[in-house]
Amino acid sequence: MKIVGIGAMVSVGLLVTGCGGSGSKSARPEPSISRLPNKLDRPGPRPEGELQPSPAADAPFAAHLEYELRKKTLTLANATGEVTAKCPENVGSKKGTSVVCTSNYKGVEVEWDVAIGEKSAWSDNYVTYTATPREGIITKEGVQRIIFGNGGDSVDHIRCNDIPEAVAVPMGPTQYTCQEVMKDGKLYYPQPMRATEDGPRAY
Repeated sequence: MKIVGIGAMVSVGLLVTGCGGSGSKSARPEPSISRLPNKLDRPGPRPEGELQPSPAADAPFAAHLEYELRKKTLTLANATGEVTAKCPENVGSKKGTSVVCTSNYKGVEVEWDVAIGEKSAWSDNYVTYTATPREGIITKEGVQRIIFGNGGDSVDHIRCNDIPEAVAVPMGPTQYTCQEVMKDGKLYYPQPMRATEDGPRAY
């Protein structure tokens, strides 16, 4: 049974004084940008091919569902590496079935609310389903991938506060922030990282 799823640049103000005139004014320094403590470089390429191991075609339905959740968890983290998933062994492909499954990535466990839908219109061997994570995941690799992906070749490196290898967080804004350091030395203001179903995002 198969399933388908839907270098910081700091501005310095110079004190300008007139020659004894009472109306002379001093220029205010422009605000400087704080440099976050941890440097992260560009991530390596993603591995090619399908996630392994994958279930055999005649494997139990639960095994196919767990495989799909493993892939979704890597999307949630926007990262690579080992991931496991577990669903109730007796879960079936009947429409209307609802179960809670769990996945684990680098010690971070995420619960998924899974609902089984209609059989596919083009094959009885496929069913539709929805899988909604109860939490998001922020990963160091995911942050690297999204920021370097957005900034392109002009980004030299990024600097972040203390982002773990992986951590479960509520969906939405988090306490984790990062900033771009460009190849020309320009340092951008820190941006909060957000957890989404499509992985960490910076906005």
